[in-house]
Amino acid sequence: MKLKNRLRVLRAEKEISQKDLAEEVGLSRQTVNSIERGKFNPSIVTALKIAEYFAVPVDEVFQLEKEE
Repeated sequence: MKLKNRLRVLRAEKEISQKDLAEEVGLSRQTVNSIERGKFNPSIVTALKIAEYFAVPVDEVFQLEKEE
């Protein structure tokens, strides 16, 4: 299974940069970029911080996608 996310969409809706999000949740901009591109899976704590920042449930940010 693969972890997909809506991070880029949520950032666009809120009109914030990767740098701004990174500062808010205590990450580097590069880590935010890697999460968005699916190259890095965040820890549970990080996923919860991101969801809390956007005021949405964590499953609105991250979803499991079955690989075929």
